[in-house]
Amino acid sequence: MITIANVSKVFGLDRRAATPLLAAADPSAAVGEAGGHLAVSDVSLEVARGEFFVIVGLSGSGKSTLLRMVNGLVEPTAGTVSVDGQRLDTLSAAELRTVRNRSMAMVFQHFGLFPHRTVAQNVGYGLRIRRKPTAADRERVDWAIAQVGLTPWRDHYPQELSGGMKQRVGLARALATDADILLMDEPFSALDPLIRTEMHDLLTTLQHELERTIVFVTHDLNEAMKLGDRILVMRDGHAVQLDSAAAMIGTPADGYVSRFLANVDRSRVLTAEMVMRPPLLVAHPGESPQAVLGRLERHEANGSYVVDEVTERILGVVRDGTLAELVRAGTPTIASALVQEFETVAGDRPLVELCRRVGQYCVPLAVTDPSGRLRGVVPRAALLAALADDHPEPARPASRPEVAHA
Repeated sequence: MITIANVSKVFGLDRRAATPLLAAADPSAAVGEAGGHLAVSDVSLEVARGEFFVIVGLSGSGKSTLLRMVNGLVEPTAGTVSVDGQRLDTLSAAELRTVRNRSMAMVFQHFGLFPHRTVAQNVGYGLRIRRKPTAADRERVDWAIAQVGLTPWRDHYPQELSGGMKQRVGLARALATDADILLMDEPFSALDPLIRTEMHDLLTTLQHELERTIVFVTHDLNEAMKLGDRILVMRDGHAVQLDSAAAMIGTPADGYVSRFLANVDRSRVLTAEMVMRPPLLVAHPGESPQAVLGRLERHEANGSYVVDEVTERILGVVRDGTLAELVRAGTPTIASALVQEFETVAGDRPLVELCRRVGQYCVPLAVTDPSGRLRGVVPRAALLAALADDHPEPARPASRPEVAHA
């Protein structure tokens, strides 16, 4: 959806003077000696359609400049930016305005609301500047306001709203335009922590439903890792690392990224699938109690998941004491001994949601797919190790657990 190719931006010098300096061994120093400032240096990346892409960095890292080059508010000194196959530098001023109005929407840090317009009028402003309002536009505005939960406030003015509600209006205004791309420049940094969390949850929900392409700028790495499919870390205009949150935590590109990661709340970034392990053993309902009890003894375990042999869906759990009773009674299979004493979790759930759920039963917490198939388990020790380790070991491939047939 977005392609940025070898983009650099110099402030304080015109293009003719700046371009040759970008080829220097140290372009930042060369530009500085000439009286300019190299804000972005030779950055290349692609953002996929429907991706939630986050740019993170400290003040002065170049992240906001890079964002503004995506919609042409800032013109690159070198390199090209393409949106949906169109190179922005080949468009006329009128064509660029059309792309901005119809393909992109911007959400600002300080809301950018008109104080003399109601919530509905602010939300509909992007549509109003395109054409005379229509009944369809009014329906679109009401839909966008409903998406952010502000329907009771549609006729109120910004001064009657809290900070979080104002930011919801800004988000609704972007949604109302039906733009394919949302550009968000530190939209939640002015909000208090509780409201920021609410906005994170709202934006995540909307993205799952609407699948827009989002480029989100922030200085908060926790926020970046909570929201982003992929994250670009910038420093002094350079792209330092572009990766998923899991890959970045597991393999920081350099010492700067490692230090940047030091204060990340790992419990809210790492997920169940990142720390899950293959189950050491599983059983099938047609197995003999003697076989399953023997495996429990070898693994010093108190119980085992029982799964369907074909679908691998969890049918229940069998405990060691029950198996011993079946052996004494001469029961041929374990099918009658299953209990539902276990918990499951989806692979994308953060570890903070798992902390009180591990260690409750004789089997570890199960990670399942939407069909109920057992993908892996999260033992208590694996959870604690992931939260304590600076660079957690990634989840091992799910090898087949030990199974013995009757």
